[in-house]
Amino acid sequence: MPGDSAGRPRLVRWVGIFFIACFVGLIPWTVYLWLTLPVREVSPHYNLAWTGFDVLLAVVLLATGGCVITRSGYLTAAATSAATLLVVDAWFDISTSPGGSDFFWALVMAGVAELPLAAACSWLAYHTEHLCQGEIDLFLAHTKRLR
Repeated sequence: MPGDSAGRPRLVRWVGIFFIACFVGLIPWTVYLWLTLPVREVSPHYNLAWTGFDVLLAVVLLATGGCVITRSGYLTAAATSAATLLVVDAWFDISTSPGGSDFFWALVMAGVAELPLAAACSWLAYHTEHLCQGEIDLFLAHTKRLR
């Protein structure tokens, strides 16, 4: 269908412009939030928010592990999602800690667990094609020559 492919570049351009417009729109919104949100807020569902987030993170890590074991092409999406959630987890653990030893342990967890695991997930996402084709074997530390 020649007519379909003619419209695709235009659609791609408009989708790209839409996301750039979202970025531009978030700038004043972020400034507004910075200036108007309270410094301290007590939430009646704080435990639900964090528990739900950790369940989501656990599911995405499970999906990432499953994709590695099965050499699934979905590894890119799963590992990217896991990396993103791990960075967000580190950010909010640090920025919402009350200080003192809680802040120290949030930094330790970010530096020792969350951010290194996010980096590993990013590496997996980047190398998905090589893993799926068997050019990299994570379990035996054997690497075939990459083309």
